[in-house]
Amino acid sequence: MSPIPRRSLLKAAAVAGAAAQFSWALGARDAEAVPAAAADGADPVTLDWLEDGGLGAAPGTTVGVPWPMGAHRPDQSFAVTDADGGHVPVQTWPLAYWPDGSLKWTAHAVATGTGTGTGKLTLTTGTPAEPARKVTVDSGGGTIDVSTGVITAKIGKNGSTLIKSVTRGSTEIARNGRLVLLRQPEIEDEDQGTVRTERFDGAVSAVTVEQDGPVRAVVRVDGKHRKGDREWLPFTIRLYFYAGSDSFRMVHTITYDGKQEPGKASGDFIRGLGVRFTVPMRDAAYDRHIRIGGEGTGLLREAVQGVTGLRRDPGAAVQAAQYEGKKLPDPATWDQRVTTRLRYIPHWGDYTLAQLSADGFTVRKRTKKGHGWITAGGGRRASGFGYVGGASGGLSFGLRDFWEKFPAQLDIRDAHTDQATVTLWLWSPEAQPMDLRFYHDGMGQDTYAEQLEGLNITYEDHEPGFGTPYGIARTSELLFWANDSTPTAATLARQAEAVRVLPQLAAPPRQLIRAKVFGPGLYSEPDRSTPAKARIEDHLDFLFTYYKDQVETRRWYGFWDYGDIMHTYDSARHVWRYDIGGYAWDNSELSPDLWLWYAYLRSGRSDIFRFAEAMTRHTGEVDVYHLGTWAGLGTRHGVQHFADSAKQQRIANTTYRRFYYFLTADERVGDLMHANVDSDETFLVLDPQRKVRTDPYTPDRHALSIGFGTDWSGLVSAWLTEWERKGPKWEKARARVLSTMAGIAAQPNGFVQGSGLYDLDTGEFAVADKPAVSVSHLSAVFGLNELCAELIHLVDMPKFKEAYLDYCRYFNATKAEQAARYGTHFGSLLLFQGHSRLDAYAAVQTGDPALAARAWAKFYASDGYTESSPWKTEKLTGPATLVEGAEAAWVSTNDTALYGLAAIENLALLGDRMPA
Repeated sequence: MSPIPRRSLLKAAAVAGAAAQFSWALGARDAEAVPAAAADGADPVTLDWLEDGGLGAAPGTTVGVPWPMGAHRPDQSFAVTDADGGHVPVQTWPLAYWPDGSLKWTAHAVATGTGTGTGKLTLTTGTPAEPARKVTVDSGGGTIDVSTGVITAKIGKNGSTLIKSVTRGSTEIARNGRLVLLRQPEIEDEDQGTVRTERFDGAVSAVTVEQDGPVRAVVRVDGKHRKGDREWLPFTIRLYFYAGSDSFRMVHTITYDGKQEPGKASGDFIRGLGVRFTVPMRDAAYDRHIRIGGEGTGLLREAVQGVTGLRRDPGAAVQAAQYEGKKLPDPATWDQRVTTRLRYIPHWGDYTLAQLSADGFTVRKRTKKGHGWITAGGGRRASGFGYVGGASGGLSFGLRDFWEKFPAQLDIRDAHTDQATVTLWLWSPEAQPMDLRFYHDGMGQDTYAEQLEGLNITYEDHEPGFGTPYGIARTSELLFWANDSTPTAATLARQAEAVRVLPQLAAPPRQLIRAKVFGPGLYSEPDRSTPAKARIEDHLDFLFTYYKDQVETRRWYGFWDYGDIMHTYDSARHVWRYDIGGYAWDNSELSPDLWLWYAYLRSGRSDIFRFAEAMTRHTGEVDVYHLGTWAGLGTRHGVQHFADSAKQQRIANTTYRRFYYFLTADERVGDLMHANVDSDETFLVLDPQRKVRTDPYTPDRHALSIGFGTDWSGLVSAWLTEWERKGPKWEKARARVLSTMAGIAAQPNGFVQGSGLYDLDTGEFAVADKPAVSVSHLSAVFGLNELCAELIHLVDMPKFKEAYLDYCRYFNATKAEQAARYGTHFGSLLLFQGHSRLDAYAAVQTGDPALAARAWAKFYASDGYTESSPWKTEKLTGPATLVEGAEAAWVSTNDTALYGLAAIENLALLGDRMPA
């Protein structure tokens, strides 16, 4: 690479100086006193539950609430009251700050108990009520002891035991909580017998207390699975405890670091992945109870030694008591024809529920190891919930998204002995081993030229060795209850419901809009006040409902797949192009994540929230590398989530994670965002232009070509988030936000310049000597507009604002207008409908009515969806399709995401200036 001209370096130095001065000024603002008076929308805030039923049997919930700039000092305290004015204990902490130091986002944790039933809660400034039974954390001994006031968990600091015991009062309910991993070193062929498996146990390397009460405590456990000298499959476990609760939540993350080579049968194949507890069994066999969740709140309700249905009747009261899970009266009071023959009634110690697909589960049981299994029932979709214990107490347990992330399994073993074991299998050992090998042999695509030819037929950007799962991750959520007796059927149903849909408090859309978070003015509440607005709202509803239904019809489920959607439809086969290169899994292409989250922000709809939640969990974990050479990069859309050779920062984009983090304070998503702060270093690792370059290229850390669109938007979102969170690297992150904004603004053509030479050590762009025009239709469709709207609101940098508004003004302009402004036009562009939201934003910022008119013209009559699109589905039945359902062959995810974002933002910005 040729050296950077001296003039460019001098310009860069001037830009850096200006950015440094501006950074210093903001630093001073950070330290300023913040007014104590509340701004509009600041206080009070009504919090409501996403779904009916309130907190139910869940241990607690945490909600994020935004505040307008300057509304609250960083040390402001908050109180919560219920519908009757009663005080609800709450624990509050800051999630983010405005540049003036005031609170931007706060998190509020409430626990089970008075006031957290089914009604709305009110959040105000004030002194928080303290719980009658606080969460306490004692780290002084060999374990970390967490007490909710009802149960106490002893968490191991090392070794293979995560949770040494869970007690309720003086009764030990569970012990020896640990992780289990079964490795199969070889894939079975059809004509081959069973292949041996190896068991690995979780080995703890670090334990951190992240919160210690009084309402909420969080303990993080890190380690790897170990067998002998071999360690692999890193894990991060977070345990959540709430005051006064008899339960706790576990968030379980694994990162895949095994080896599986295409075309080879040997490798690191996961045969089973689970969480296991030992449960002491103190009661007589007839007072030991098994509960297995079926469909909905359905339950298999049995005793280890059943006394119902016998040839001799112990008495109606005895039978009823056992079915209800109550302690039975002394057998001396039963019909003695039963009592004297108890030893002949089998003890059923082992139960298994296996959900090997999204559409079917089976339950079976046996007396003990070495004896035959018998079928105990089955159905379509199990709740992922169970219980084992007796009249003196027992453990309830559940795995969230059980059937959605199949193959999953629940095992109860040895319930007839003094110690039962419970295993919640995230990957069922009865399923086929986890096969993550690349799906084809390369088909001769050994050179870049051949790979580009392949791209031109299947849209797959293939490269040998790049279709690897090494470094991808997956997060699962589990719940456990320590019961002092076998719960009633009603209580068990409430516990199962909490497993299926974890209760979540939420701030109303109006509060989000007034606080001006996630891009001020870009979204507003749904409005059907005119026929034109109503039609757009109907279209938005249609598109969401269609994708929601397609998840079910097309069975977009599975451990690695759940949460993603497909990219493009194949109308000839009446299926999505699940097996065709880059047309298959979407992997956030053109930002469906943003569409869904903005749809939620404006509506508060629970179904949209849950859809977006699943997508955030998936795209942030499975589509991104967290270990290895490509850590910090994500994978372009493809047949497998990791298959495509385009490893890019835009897929790991922090923009897509911010919503869920700030709305729920989820620590795991917080980890993902923090990990991206240094993702600019990934540009040294992989040259995104390697297949089309004609000149030799060696990356220079002082002069990396970084695009101002997809590249920079991904980087600046991570930096902005770290800055506003005041994370460990927030000062560095702030400096990079400001220096890169200033660097873009200083370019001869601003954003239209297309890219700049970036210095990894200084975080600055060199200023180009000559103006250039390099505009891509992709630059602004991975969150650039939404991020720039935030940055312009946060940072008073007129030149940056001017540069961005110029980009907005000229993307959808005529070629003549572009040439008049920049000396040449932008070439052949696409996605005008999606870019209409840039016109709308610029129209509001500049007050230009011509831009407002053009925004609606491009929205209604350019590309993408139009009013003349069908806006309906066609019914599909056999033999045209595998499963009866519906199709909208005219729908594509690219168009859907862009239409959705343009519709939402145009309505918010220019809803009062729609054409007649």
